[in-house]
Order: sequence, then structure tokens, then C-alpha cells
Amino acid sequence: MGLFDEMLKDNESLFLNEVALDPEFMPKQIAFREQENQVIALRIRPLFQKRTGSNLLIYGPPGIGKTVAVKKVVEELQETTDQIIPLYINCWQHNSTYKVVLELCNQLEYRRTVNKLTAELSDAVVALLNKSSAVLVFDEVDRSLDLDYLYLLSEKVYRKTIILISNYSDTLSNVDERIRSRLSPELLEFCPYTLEETKSILEQRKNYGFVAGVWENAAFERIVQACFNLKDIRKGLYLLREAGNGAEAEASRKIALKHAEQAVAKLGQTPSKKDILDDESKLIISLLAEEEKIGSLFERYQREGGTSSYKTFQRKIEKLARDGHIVTKKVLGGPEGTTTLVSRASEKQTRLN
Repeated sequence: MGLFDEMLKDNESLFLNEVALDPEFMPKQIAFREQENQVIALRIRPLFQKRTGSNLLIYGPPGIGKTVAVKKVVEELQETTDQIIPLYINCWQHNSTYKVVLELCNQLEYRRTVNKLTAELSDAVVALLNKSSAVLVFDEVDRSLDLDYLYLLSEKVYRKTIILISNYSDTLSNVDERIRSRLSPELLEFCPYTLEETKSILEQRKNYGFVAGVWENAAFERIVQACFNLKDIRKGLYLLREAGNGAEAEASRKIALKHAEQAVAKLGQTPSKKDILDDESKLIISLLAEEEKIGSLFERYQREGGTSSYKTFQRKIEKLARDGHIVTKKVLGGPEGTTTLVSRASEKQTRLN
């Protein structure tokens, strides 16, 4: 064997189709979510008889296939009929009623949006949707700063199924009762994959994404175990890609255990979405020197230049608490009635989240 036989040449790659390692890539078959897909499809089925469908709140931790499963159902819906309009909104990117309505206008190809108020754009969206039936998917809905668009759509669109995707089952617990009563969504939990399911999913993506035979068994097993421990397939896909990149950087023809270990170590340096805070959230945390009532905290927030309404401020507090940055505690009774106490999370609490 020559000295350089184990090294990649400039025109060679370990990757066959790197797109297959993207979380947004949709395989032909979505494994281990058949039952959940059936539930989603059943809630849409009444639309085929020109009746309104049922609404769903799909919840579960990140990276366990919620979005991919819904998109697969929507894909099959598009292949089956053109009488039902499917619309998908990512609420991380479109996090207010105005932004949601504007994106709906864009997807419905309504272009006369310049200088129009939210109410005017909403009327245009409703008019277009009421010409047929619609499936409206709102992904990462827990990232919405307000949910007024849900009241609008549930109230004024005649035939629809509204699907909300969230990390939390209690996403709507503090929402205006008028919204909750109109939506009345059924809860559908997505549970984390088992070890064998995790391995099967990553095996499928590995086979799509890499040249056959380039992975050493020990390296792949290390990625599988790390992914299972994290309960997040997206991070498993990241680890597959980074291990491949590490091997290529060394011009290696094999992805070895050391490349997998390097990828796992690198993942620990990557911030998660919940660690990425906007300026207003950073301001709120900076104001928390000690436990404080939410009302007085809001007043100080305004004095320091905060621009959100009290309702939006409350939602920011709820999200910061869910992501482990702060701690909230409801206090019942007293001269001021029920109130919420807010404090900064301890380092231990932050690590646990």
C-alpha cells in the first residue's frame, strides 16, 4: 500500500448528497411517525367534504420530527387535491400578527400590501382563504409575540384546520379565553425516539448523505449514542456532517471514531436557539437584581426604553421562564390580587434547562 492511498484526492469527497443531512430534508418515508401522521390526516379529512376540520396543538421537545411529520402530511395533501390550500408559517421568523398576515399574503400571492394596515391585509387574507378550504400550520408558535392572528383565522375563515407546533403542551394556557375557546385544539404529543429508532433514522440519512463504506462502525455508533442522549435528531444530523467534515479536513478516506469525538466536542460549543436572546429579552434579564413583581418590573422596563406592550412583555416573561433564563412564581390573594413574582434563574437552574 502506498503512503498516500488512504488520503482523499482534491476531486474526491466522502459526501454523496450533503443536502440529506439538512434538518429540512424530507425523506420519501418518515419512519416511526405513522400513527401521528394518521391523527393529523384525520383532522384534515373533513375539508374534503367541504366541512371545517379540527385543530391540533402538536407538542414535544425539539428535534423529534414534529415539523417533518406535518410537512409530509401537507406534501401528500398537495399531491391528492388542489382544492385545499396548505400554508406554513414559521413563527420564529414571523413572530407578530402583522408579520404572519404579511407572509400569508405572500404565500397567497396577494401583492397589494404596501402602506396597508394589519386589518386591511387580514381582510384580504380571509377573503382569499374563504374561496376554498385551508390547512394553516404555525410552527414554533410558542415564539409568537402575540396570537391575535389565531383569533382572526379561527373566527373568520370558514373551512380550515389550524395546526400549531410547539415545544410545550401549555403554549395556550395564558392565551385570551376567546382564542382558546374558538381553537379548542386537540393535543398530540410527539415523544422522543428510542435508541433503535434513533439509529435507524440516522442510518437512513447516512446512507443518503455519504458514499457507501466511509463510516467506521465505532464512529457511527458514537454519533447514534450522542444523538439519543440529546433526544434531538437535528443535532444527530449536525454530528454526522461535522464528523464528515473533520475526516475530509484530514484528507481521510474513512470517518473514524476520533472524527466523531471531535464533532461531539464541537457541538458543546454551539449555542441553542433558546440561548439566542433578542435585545429586549436581554434588557429584562439585566433588570432582575432580585425577585420582583411583574408589574413593577414592567414599569422599570419601560423607563429603560422597553417598547413592548404589557401583553407582549408578559409573553416575553413566559418564554424566558420556559427557556430557563428566569423563574416565575404566581402568588394568589393579597391586597393586589393574584400576581407573578419574577427572578433571575440560578446557574444551576440554567444548566438543568
